[in-house]
Amino acid sequence: MTAKIIDGNELSRLIRADFKTEVEALKGRGITPGLAVVIVGDDPASHVYVRNKVKACANVGIHSELHAMPAGILQAELLAKIHALNNDPAIHGILVQLPVPKHIDNKAIIKAIAAEKDVDGFHLANLGALVVGEPTFQPCTPYGVMRMLDYHNIPIEGQHAVVIGRSNIAGKPMALMLINRSATVTVCTSKTRDLGSITRLAEILVVATGKANMITVDMVKDGAVVIEMVRQAQRDKSNSNIGYDVISDTYVDMIGAGIVDPAKVTRSAVENAASIAGMILTTEALISDKPEKAGAAAGGMGGMGGMDY
Repeated sequence: MTAKIIDGNELSRLIRADFKTEVEALKGRGITPGLAVVIVGDDPASHVYVRNKVKACANVGIHSELHAMPAGILQAELLAKIHALNNDPAIHGILVQLPVPKHIDNKAIIKAIAAEKDVDGFHLANLGALVVGEPTFQPCTPYGVMRMLDYHNIPIEGQHAVVIGRSNIAGKPMALMLINRSATVTVCTSKTRDLGSITRLAEILVVATGKANMITVDMVKDGAVVIEMVRQAQRDKSNSNIGYDVISDTYVDMIGAGIVDPAKVTRSAVENAASIAGMILTTEALISDKPEKAGAAAGGMGGMGGMDY
């Protein structure tokens, strides 16, 4: 079977065009959606990712604020900034770029963001809503994967989906979204024995680990849809066909595996910010057109740091 690459750019352009129209309509009612992005430290990949979000806001007419904090900021000071943004009526969505420095508790920061402004979908209230099948704001990249599957008319209901990875921001929400669409889901971790015996059963295989070369062509069922959610950017520049890092060491080897997705799509916090502000199409996504520029540390979702596998 000849492989087909799922390119997120086409869908991105369509959604952005529709989304810009919705933002203009919202402004016509006197509401300008506002997104605040908070970044701590000077991680290059995170800064690129954040700049992409600010650029995305500008492209669709959303007000954005970038709050760059020094790496040595105290946790109490960062929490105070978040609380101030929670109470700012001009800000409808808050994104704290992860990872934060090690002296700051990620969980405390996520909990501090008001659930109704949690555009990343990481707050316990939003993750809980996803668990019970009543999602509000969903984690970006898993949602982007679902949008791509739907856009390309890839069946989900009744399919056996295998998700490799158990992080709270990638693997777990990915599994929940697939379950909510009536897929049969198996979740694998770094402790899973004989991984290939499970991946070969997958009709949809989602790799959410960022670990290069962990899946080889013999581990993939013929005709399977392969989704790589997190990339390490260990690209062989001598061959343009090489660089889908999780999937073996060469893309050419995957020709028999059906549809290969290099995970170019991520749902943008911009969409959530506008939704909070009163958008009509609250479930529509804005997909980042070039998230791969965020580099190795960024993966598909910007710098994530310490992701469980």
